Amino acid sequence: MAKNTIRRFVYAVSLPLTLCASPAFAQVTPASAVASDLPITPYGDIRYRLEMVDQDGLPRNATASTLRIRAGIKTRDWHGLSAVVEADAILSVGSERFNDTINGKAGFPIVADPEDVVLNQAFVRWKPDERVEMTGGRQTVNLDNQRWIGSVAWRQNDQTFDSFKVSTKPVANLAFDYLYIWRVNRVFGPDSPQGIWRNTEIHGARAAYSVKSLGTVSGYAYWLNIPSAPLQSSRTFGLRFVGEQPIANKAKLTYAAEFARQSDNGANPLDFNHDYWLIEPGISLGPTALKLGYEHLGGDGRSALQTPLATLHAFNGWADKFLTTPPNGLRDIYLDLGHRLKKTGPFKGTTFRLAFHDFHSTRLGIDYGSEWNALVTVPVRKNITFLAKLARFNADRFATDTTKAWLSLEARF
Repeated sequence: MAKNTIRRFVYAVSLPLTLCASPAFAQVTPASAVASDLPITPYGDIRYRLEMVDQDGLPRNATASTLRIRAGIKTRDWHGLSAVVEADAILSVGSERFNDTINGKAGFPIVADPEDVVLNQAFVRWKPDERVEMTGGRQTVNLDNQRWIGSVAWRQNDQTFDSFKVSTKPVANLAFDYLYIWRVNRVFGPDSPQGIWRNTEIHGARAAYSVKSLGTVSGYAYWLNIPSAPLQSSRTFGLRFVGEQPIANKAKLTYAAEFARQSDNGANPLDFNHDYWLIEPGISLGPTALKLGYEHLGGDGRSALQTPLATLHAFNGWADKFLTTPPNGLRDIYLDLGHRLKKTGPFKGTTFRLAFHDFHSTRLGIDYGSEWNALVTVPVRKNITFLAKLARFNADRFATDTTKAWLSLEARF
């Protein structure tokens, strides 16, 4: 299977490269270009990951050894127009001792990195001046902190959107974004029944204004109509505020606050209104940062606030026990400590992170459990990064005890 996957990947990459080298493409090269310059810039990355999962309630532990090979091209800007084509190949290295959601190995815990070759991105961008940018095609989109819209870059296969996006900056410190999505390409890949959400009608609008001495306030609205997953259809309106203030030499007070209201929309058969709250004060002292957070996702026992297009792994613990919010809602109180080495030497830039989460329901106050997270990233070279990561979820009245560990090495070129 791996050999066939590699052949498909080579074809997927060589096709756009061949097209870009054709005489028709060369005709759009700017006249000022040096003859020896290429009209395209190739790029890529290789990421190997070992993911191990021990989950109570399942007969076997998971060991997922996977490799992602990514290659893409960016065209030179021509009268404001440019394009990107990018392909991914995800390979299993060795035997598949994990449930990738489509291989039928239900006795193992899920590691959602199935083998595949995908066209990850293919879009055209038009930027007539510095104030306006329009992008259409298959693309990754990350808005704010990715709580509502994100690319899930943690998984080997990105979440991408077949979409149109326009961004404008009419005046200094003010920005607007509009997004329309007609297809969601999820991390599970096209072979999964839930890998692609087709014929979606998803609209997103965001406005942000920055005040140098205070921070940035953004208002947003997202309308999701997803026929393939009707219970994920919703409309959400919210406000977010983030900023920082110096309080002493090298010390800063950081803060984030957010409120949103979500209700049913489109194909969703349920009738609901749920609140979202986030309060996150913190303090940073040079390379060390500490945050205390409170996040509230409302639920009424039948339904709960959902964020299906988010980079969910970044929220509510790395064990991924709350990718879908339980019907009684979720309250996450967390403490997050980070430190980055700034001294010269072989470990300069190494980052350490430790976090603790306490989970309860917002309705009835059910004790779901708690979780510890730990992370170390080491910049081996400028373009090579090593990562070690650990998550331990201790279940109370939700899910089961789960331990996850990761080792990863990524090279970009």
